[in-house]
Amino acid sequence: MKTRTNGTNGRWIGRETMAAALATGLASLGTSIANIALPATAEAFAATFPEVQRVVVAYLATMTIFVLIAGRLGDRHGARRMLIAGLSLFATAAGAASLAPSLAALVGARAIQGVGAAFAMTLSLVLARQAAPADRLGRTMGLLGTVSAIGTALGPSLGGFLVATAGWRAVFVVQVPIALAALALVATLPKDVPARPATVTGRARFSLAAPLSSLAANVLVAAVMMATLVVGPYFLARGLGLGEGAAGLVMAVGPMISIVGGVPAGRAVDAVGAGRILGLGLVMLALGAFGLAVLPIHFGVAGQVAAIAVLTPGYQLFQAANNTAVLAAVPADRRGAASGWLGLARNVGLILGASVAGLIFAGAAGAEDPARAVPSAIASGMQATFVTCGAAMVAAIAIVAVASTHRPRGDGDTEHL
Repeated sequence: MKTRTNGTNGRWIGRETMAAALATGLASLGTSIANIALPATAEAFAATFPEVQRVVVAYLATMTIFVLIAGRLGDRHGARRMLIAGLSLFATAAGAASLAPSLAALVGARAIQGVGAAFAMTLSLVLARQAAPADRLGRTMGLLGTVSAIGTALGPSLGGFLVATAGWRAVFVVQVPIALAALALVATLPKDVPARPATVTGRARFSLAAPLSSLAANVLVAAVMMATLVVGPYFLARGLGLGEGAAGLVMAVGPMISIVGGVPAGRAVDAVGAGRILGLGLVMLALGAFGLAVLPIHFGVAGQVAAIAVLTPGYQLFQAANNTAVLAAVPADRRGAASGWLGLARNVGLILGASVAGLIFAGAAGAEDPARAVPSAIASGMQATFVTCGAAMVAAIAIVAVASTHRPRGDGDTEHL
């Protein structure tokens, strides 16, 4: 494949970036595709909503536990080599999940799949960082943000179609060939070249470039995005009466927007600075979350689409800016660790979103199993969940704003954080 160049600035989109994008999308798809199948899985195994939620939480938990390990192993043994190992594990576990004879076996397979996803998500950032010239790091992060958003939001639509046509096991079968394609692409990359250890100054710069405020905001943003994937399908199916296929199509609005929004978000980061774009993304996320608390209840599908049309671009802007700011000054031998911390923050947020949002939704709906709640109760659960999400985004804005007033100005994009 030909690579795009920018004069003397080097490559932007090459095999490394494409491999990183595919691995990122795969890990995100693995996170979200099981959500739309939860009602069918619960019915198949005669399980309650809290019991079947473990299919999602097990994946997220092991992905969270192993992101730092994956990053450290990538720094020590090479990103390419460790990514090959992770993708192989992901494909094997996805196949095992599709054949699971019991809910416990399915949860176990998903836990192993989460380990592979940790390697895919963490080391794809390392590959992309290696390939990106300094003045195009933002748009490279934007591209990965696009693919991640597509994978996350495509899960419900693709999963809804598969559940409706082939049953819940198909949502795991489909992940196997995608993982094998990513594995084949990564295998064609040049062998890893060990990076020289960073100086003390380089390590200090990394510490300043990865503030706790950025990681805290990452936690809250990921929680909100996961809440849309856990609660959204139940509201559309039980609250509005849509079938699984139709609900999946509504949930596909996010990836449709993501297709055109990620790279422009990255370009904005390169042109304006990471801090300003990060703030804009958080404001849009807050507006979108509060919109989900109100608009779908009063305007149905149109309201859902309108709120997502604000929320999704906000997420892309935030991700491109936040990842760029944290990775911009990372020494070569610390990129895996930096990616691991970003992944840890994101995955903690995903777990919070899957667990806490589910509890808020079920509690406000007044039923242990929302699948059995009446539409008015489902609407109450939707409203309570996304009012909480909107408040979380307001908190993220405050955290980043307060941190920016106490952080010394530096050079490059990080000075605006």
